[in-house]
Amino acid sequence: MKFGDIYFWPNDCVLNIIIIIITTIILLADILKALDGGDLVMLTLLDLSAAFDTVDHGILLRRLETSYGLQSCVLKWFSSYVDRRTHFVRCGAFKSVPTLVLSGVPQGSVLGPILFLLYTAYLVLLIQRHDPCPQLYADDTQIYGRSLHVIRRQRLL
Repeated sequence: MKFGDIYFWPNDCVLNIIIIIITTIILLADILKALDGGDLVMLTLLDLSAAFDTVDHGILLRRLETSYGLQSCVLKWFSSYVDRRTHFVRCGAFKSVPTLVLSGVPQGSVLGPILFLLYTAYLVLLIQRHDPCPQLYADDTQIYGRSLHVIRRQRLL
């Protein structure tokens, strides 16, 4: 693999590929603009491993209620969607004992990524308070920012 190579998995849908390409172009354009102006650029790439599995159900449900205004039967529906779920492993004719899932959102579902984004929405606000620009796509986060070149900063003073 060399710099600039982009790899896609066979199961990636076209929309995911388009989103990755567009966010990469936006990021690159912002970085090049800052560098052309003589500024320093910082880029941090976060890939939260097993991120969907770490969602705390209690925090998610409180966030849905307090931040997004979900109440009564709608909130109960989301609660039933994430709480008291079980999983097991099947190998041929053998099946493990079902185990209670204590955290996480269902992967491979439509709601899983949406609930994860609602759960992590405050991350964007926290990052923006300190000036860098965040870009989030599911569990991948890019944080980038720039610092005025020393000479430009002295001229502004």
